[in-house]
Amino acid sequence: QERNRTFEFFLLGWQCRQSINKFLFCLFLVFYCLTICGNILIITLVSTSKTLHTPMYFFISQLSIGDILVSTDMVPNMLRILLNGGGTMTFISCITQFYFFCGSEIFECLLLAVMSYDRYVAICDPLRYTYIMRSGHCLILVTICWLLGFSITLLYTITAAKLIFCVPNIIDHFLCDIAHLLELACSETFIIRMEFFILGTPIVFIPTAIIVVSYTYIVLAVLRISSNTGRQKAFSTCSSHLIVVSIFYWTLFIVYVVPTKGQMLSMSKVLSLLYTVFTPLVNPIIYSLRNKDIMKAVQEVI
Repeated sequence: QERNRTFEFFLLGWQCRQSINKFLFCLFLVFYCLTICGNILIITLVSTSKTLHTPMYFFISQLSIGDILVSTDMVPNMLRILLNGGGTMTFISCITQFYFFCGSEIFECLLLAVMSYDRYVAICDPLRYTYIMRSGHCLILVTICWLLGFSITLLYTITAAKLIFCVPNIIDHFLCDIAHLLELACSETFIIRMEFFILGTPIVFIPTAIIVVSYTYIVLAVLRISSNTGRQKAFSTCSSHLIVVSIFYWTLFIVYVVPTKGQMLSMSKVLSLLYTVFTPLVNPIIYSLRNKDIMKAVQEVI
């Protein structure tokens, strides 16, 4: 086992013709630049515009930070692999990529639950909203999301760092996902799989339950509003967040929950683009479109 042990992996990437790889490189580079610019714009507007100094926009700016982390963790290395037709990553690089990706995704999962609760309080208990969602409480909630996300991921990372990997060390993908690493491990993976199950289950189901319950009460409250104008205004404050929640959970569900046996590797790579490229790109667009406050803040800057 020691003789066959390896400390680096070769990622095959997309395995397309060089001309296609160059086209994909240019396309994803543009997407990455738009993602960074869009999310930085959101963060800047929320920081500088007084009209956006509210809990909802504070949470949106934190989501943008998470999207920048996910995109920057994944896309630059994918671009390198595309340009070279494959590429080598050390074990440390793979573990680091996994740590920042998983930590950011757990953070966003928790943050989306907090944002759902924020919308619930705004619509179902508006008289107490300014007290419940005051700045100190919002800061505490966001800090807990960051700490939980990266603390739990640290436990995964420490356990993964103890694994032994043997040749062949080839990963037919453009990223170092933990699922691919576990397939290449020649030591026992039971402990880390149990960690994922024991810690991962509540991290997924508790925020999901908060989101479902919050929006159930929101829908019931909105339906009790007599005027159509009032209903439309209430739904409009939640529509953007609901779209982002749907995209986030459906992408992770498709990639990690839907059985992959028999699934084409090329399809697995395409699905992985949903959370590495697509979601961080569209989130700032979703929150900007149909949002009068953000569009007004953009006009003030221009």
